[in-house]
Amino acid sequence: MNKKVFKVLATILMIMFIVSIAVTSFALTPNQIVASGNVTGSEEITSLGKSIVGILRTVGVVLSVVVLIIIGIKYMMGSAEEKAEYKKTMIPYIVGAALIFAASVFANVIYEFFAGI
Repeated sequence: MNKKVFKVLATILMIMFIVSIAVTSFALTPNQIVASGNVTGSEEITSLGKSIVGILRTVGVVLSVVVLIIIGIKYMMGSAEEKAEYKKTMIPYIVGAALIFAASVFANVIYEFFAGI
């Protein structure tokens, strides 16, 4: 990397650092906490978050199943060389599909953990 690009990147990072220090924090005061332990408006945020995660999970599952069907059909109809290529594409697909299926479980576990605190 030449020196000019390095200087520009360093300048941008310094500006971002300075701006991030001066950002105002919007936090709740103790008066805004309900006696039951729920923060004002937290139920709406929780329900919105659950619906967004549900939609993303459903779309992700449907897309991963459709892609699996397409790759499976191509694998069955392909020649020996094409089958080798499809095997290479299956590894990243399986990892991605596992992450899609596991992401909602991890999100739910994290939510339940912090909801209990």
